Amino acid sequence: MNDPVSLWIADKANKIPVGSWGKAFIDFIVTYFEWLFDGIKASLNTLVETTTYLLLLCPPVLLAIILAAAAYFLQKRKWLALGVLIGLLFIINQGLWKETVQTLVLVLYSTALSMAIGVPLGIWAAHKPKAWSVLQPVLDLMQTMPTFVYLIPILILFGLGAAPALIVTIIFAMPAPVRMTYLGITSVPKPMLEAGESFGATKRQLLWKVELPAALPTIMAGLTQCIMLSLSMVVIATLIGAPSLGNPVNRALNNRNIPLGIEAGLAIVILAIILDRVLSVKAGAKK
Repeated sequence: MNDPVSLWIADKANKIPVGSWGKAFIDFIVTYFEWLFDGIKASLNTLVETTTYLLLLCPPVLLAIILAAAAYFLQKRKWLALGVLIGLLFIINQGLWKETVQTLVLVLYSTALSMAIGVPLGIWAAHKPKAWSVLQPVLDLMQTMPTFVYLIPILILFGLGAAPALIVTIIFAMPAPVRMTYLGITSVPKPMLEAGESFGATKRQLLWKVELPAALPTIMAGLTQCIMLSLSMVVIATLIGAPSLGNPVNRALNNRNIPLGIEAGLAIVILAIILDRVLSVKAGAKK
């Protein structure tokens, strides 16, 4: 430890102040763009809270029946619809219905917004190799950064509540649809594209009538991944005030309440299975 290199590393004066630079950047954003973040927070909070309030107005058993009927309408599988109904009735029986509805609302909104942003980005990157070369390391950063690190800047910019939870979930889940859309578009066989071009199809027609239909199974696989990532992040985002099933999990951890932890964990598993089965079959997966 007495060699010059070790002494130089140990000397904090030689430390690159990355943390200080990051803090200065966040302080700058908060100082000059606080009005923007407050507006985004208010809008998202209103959206999430209004949807949750309206769903909770419906009697739990009736809403469970409606959701099971929707599952049957989407997939035409009566046993799956029955399983959805039984799972939701179990959650109601455990007294976790409100938290489940809150989680479901956050997951659906975050998934919808992630797909709305991620699919166009994936299409753009598939047609612009230079854009993909820039976008790829950004996606790597978003996917490899520890989940708890996301919470710190979002908490500073947006405070506590449903809005920051929704935003951090979108950031965490969005790389999946971007990558899967890129993979699907770039995997379209060249003979299909050449056949479309030979019939005089424009670039827009090739996209809508050739590329997207051929890439749809891959894009829908990205949707399923996005849902699972959103669900996992919504539970973690309880630490910044997200109303979700993460709340009973945290209470169980803090109080060493094993029964509550088992109940909340089962509710999360049931919700994850329901979402996966409902939308993966829609994607064309036969399960």
